Amino acid sequence: MNSLNVIRALFVLIFAGAGYLLGKDQAFMFAMVGLYVGLIVVIIEAVAHRLSFKGFLAAMLGAVIGLGVGGAFGGILELFRLPVEFIRLSKLMLSLGFIYFGVALALKINDEFYLMIPYVRFKRQELNEESIVIDTSSIIDGRILDIVKTGFIDANLIVPRFVLNELQTLADSTEHIKRQRGKRGIEILHSLKKEPGMQVIIGDKDFKDKKGVDAKIVKLAKLSEAKVLTTDYNLNRIAQLEGVKVLNVNDLTNALKPICMPGEKLNLKLVKEGKESNQAVGYLEDGTMVVVENARWLIGKTAEVEVTSVLQSPSGRIVFTKLTG
Repeated sequence: MNSLNVIRALFVLIFAGAGYLLGKDQAFMFAMVGLYVGLIVVIIEAVAHRLSFKGFLAAMLGAVIGLGVGGAFGGILELFRLPVEFIRLSKLMLSLGFIYFGVALALKINDEFYLMIPYVRFKRQELNEESIVIDTSSIIDGRILDIVKTGFIDANLIVPRFVLNELQTLADSTEHIKRQRGKRGIEILHSLKKEPGMQVIIGDKDFKDKKGVDAKIVKLAKLSEAKVLTTDYNLNRIAQLEGVKVLNVNDLTNALKPICMPGEKLNLKLVKEGKESNQAVGYLEDGTMVVVENARWLIGKTAEVEVTSVLQSPSGRIVFTKLTG
C-alpha cells in the first residue's frame, strides 16, 4: 500500500471516529455515517483527475441540486412527531443519498448538460478556439498532414478514442492492405503531434447508444460544436444532414485543381478504354481523368486533344475532349 492510500485510509477512519464521538447515545450509527461520508470524499478525490472541467462543473451542480432535494425531503420529516435524533440522522442520510444521485446523474448526462444549464459551458468564440474532429479515412489518406504544414488549419484536432481503436484494429489485421493502412494512419498521427503549434487531442468520450464510428463522430462534433474533417462521402452527407460543418479533403483538392477551359489543347497519353464506345482515357498530372472521344485506336500513344466540357462530380472532376485535326 502506497503512502497516498495510507492517507486515504486514515482520513476515512478519522471521519468514522468523529462520528462516533459526536454520536453519544447513538455512537455506532453516527460512526457508520462518518465512515460513509469519508468514503464518498475519498472516492471523489480518486476520480476527480479523470473529469474534464465540464464534467467537474456538472458534478458540482448535481451535488447542489441533490443537497437541495435532500433538504426538502428532510423538512417534510419535521412535520411528523418523530424523535429529534431520528429526524437529524434521516436528514443527513437523505442529503447524502440525493447528493450521490445528483452527481451520478449529472456525470452520466454531462455531454448534454449545457443544453439545460447554458452558463456551464463557455462559448468557443470567447475562448478563440476551434476544434476539428478527424475521422479514420482522413488520417489514412495522409493529405491532412500536408494541409497542416501549410498553416491553413488553425484549430485543435480531436482524434476520438474509437477512431484510434479502429486504426489499431486495421494495423493488427492479418490482411496486408488493411495492416498497411492502419500503420500509415498511426504514423500520420505521430507526425501531426510533432507539428509545431498543432494540438492533437485524444478524445476519450464514447457513445454506447450509437452504432458505427461515423454516427459517433457526428454526435461528438455536434455536442462539441466542432467541424468534421473527412474524405468519406457518406460521412460527409450524414454530417450535413445533422447540421455539422464538414471539411472534405476531396472537395479541397478538386477546388485547387487547374481548371481546363473548353477549347484548351492538351498533350495527353491515353492509357485505357473508356466506358462508352470508342472512348479512350488519360490522366492529367494531378490525377484528373480525361475522356477522349473516338480515340480508342490511340491507346498507348500520346495525342493532342481539345477540351469540349468539364464535369464536376462528388468523386472528382472529369474532362471531356476530342482529338484535334
